[in-house]
Amino acid sequence: MELFEGIITPVITPFRRDAQQSVNEQALTAQINWLIDHGVKGIFVLGSNGEFHVLDHDEKVAVTRCAVKAAAGRVPVYAGAGACSTKEAIQLARDMEAAGADALSVINPWFLQPSREDLYEHFKAVSESTSLPVILYNIPKATGGTLSPDLVDRLADLPGIAAIKDSSGDPALLEAYADIARRKDFRLLVGSDSKISLAYGLGASGAVAGTSNLIPDILTGLDRALRAGDQDEAERLQAAIEPLRAVLPLGTVPSVLKKAVELNGSCEAGPARKPVRELRPEDIRRVETMVNGYRQRAARTGGESKTAA
Repeated sequence: MELFEGIITPVITPFRRDAQQSVNEQALTAQINWLIDHGVKGIFVLGSNGEFHVLDHDEKVAVTRCAVKAAAGRVPVYAGAGACSTKEAIQLARDMEAAGADALSVINPWFLQPSREDLYEHFKAVSESTSLPVILYNIPKATGGTLSPDLVDRLADLPGIAAIKDSSGDPALLEAYADIARRKDFRLLVGSDSKISLAYGLGASGAVAGTSNLIPDILTGLDRALRAGDQDEAERLQAAIEPLRAVLPLGTVPSVLKKAVELNGSCEAGPARKPVRELRPEDIRRVETMVNGYRQRAARTGGESKTAA
């Protein structure tokens, strides 16, 4: 298994529609098997689409164990181990390693903004607590803070810090991180699906693409086209992501994506965990129209974007 390469799916965490909105491990296993069958190169649990922020510690460990079992060594499993406190992040890192994860993603602490030196010491301590490679996770719209290029440059010199996932959508940041990756033993992963082609052009080695939960064939096709230098095909496939991205604002992340996955039939995705509400009937109809559009596309292209039948 090769780390930090190709399309890595930040898999949703399916919940049951019971009083506790409990984790549905059977559905998670089904989704992971479907994704691997459709060619993704990694499974990323406990990211933003995986609703790590509403899962407790034991649930996070259980989700990771479930993913490791489902993947069964076919692709690497990346696990989110971010927390607001260094103590909690270290405990998560150790427990995710014990659960069998192949690499960790660590988001910067949110709510109150640590200083640059605070962040350096935080990531250093977490990386030194585990033997697994650590991915820095930059998503300013969720954390309220950006991992500055000079901080990332320093962190990239630490032996345990292996990559950064950038979900900022900022081309200038992508370029700055790419420059670090070119100069050091460090990888760049793009986390903004609209910027995959741009990021690969700058040297990104892979994409953590939320849309691959629904349309993995389009994403893996885009990855292949970019690696082959087929610009026309890459432009076509990059544009093919847009119908899904266009409906995502209909609800709070990841409610729209989970409804799309459920309508697609790859697994019983269930709702996003409260306080995020399920979609209104009229919005569900718009999502269903989008899913049906991808089905029709798959029929025309002979499976390039095939969905669950």
